[in-house]
Amino acid sequence: MQYGDNLEALVIALNTSGMMGVKRTHDILSAVFGIPISTGTIFSMVKECGLKLKDTVEIIRQTICDLPHVHFDETGLRVNQELHWVHGASNESFTYLSVEEKRGTIGMDSSGVLPNFSGIAIHDFWKSYFKYTDASHAMCNAHLIRELTGILENNPCQLWALEAIELLLQMKKAKDIAISRAKISLSDDCLNYFSEKYDRIFEKAIIQNPIKSKSGKRGRPKQGKIGALINRFVEYKGEVCLFVDDFSIPFTNNLAEQDIRMIKVKQKVAGCFRTKTGADTFATIMFLYRDCE
Repeated sequence: MQYGDNLEALVIALNTSGMMGVKRTHDILSAVFGIPISTGTIFSMVKECGLKLKDTVEIIRQTICDLPHVHFDETGLRVNQELHWVHGASNESFTYLSVEEKRGTIGMDSSGVLPNFSGIAIHDFWKSYFKYTDASHAMCNAHLIRELTGILENNPCQLWALEAIELLLQMKKAKDIAISRAKISLSDDCLNYFSEKYDRIFEKAIIQNPIKSKSGKRGRPKQGKIGALINRFVEYKGEVCLFVDDFSIPFTNNLAEQDIRMIKVKQKVAGCFRTKTGADTFATIMFLYRDCE
């Protein structure tokens, strides 16, 4: 039986942006519209659409590799009951998603963006990102604020965490005001003030949370969650504060998180993917929807 382009478009829309599984798509088309279409035909239509987009996907990947700054994130995805990872790379105009078997550098290499990227990578503190030394790095401050808030809630005496939150938000506000006044940077005096205040906050944090030496044991002493977070703020000060030094860099990595959120929605609605081909096709069609908006 031959099906028209309009029906094929409806099938693809229901299965992807509609977040429906193949069987549910079949049930709705059969029950509501009386269309005798098999689950195999639905799967083939969606798969064929993904194959037709292959060249476009490669152009988008190459375009993202050449951008000055890109948001990166990853999320878990079940494929035939096994954990896979969706790797996302995006800016305001382009999104690229790929489904890989691994989360770390193996998956990132296979995804094909970070190994060929030399701009500014915006992300959380997942250690694998820092292995790409051709890129510069900027941190997601929303992620840091959540961690600081968690420390403060569980350890109210750690008041430096509150000061750090207030400083990050103060820096963001100063940048927002400057942009509203058509400025492209903050004054040197303002930047120096923020830098010195940043240092004072984490000097206090270190005094309150000294690293305990482990006599007789090799390797670096264990820091714990609080010590590890303090160390990140100290070691990556430039990456944390880059958003206020360079107005093109956003305060958060929310864009990348939003772009991969649809993967989580799909899993909740339709369950896991039965094949990696199905997962690849869904990711491809969904990020192209986003790029066309």
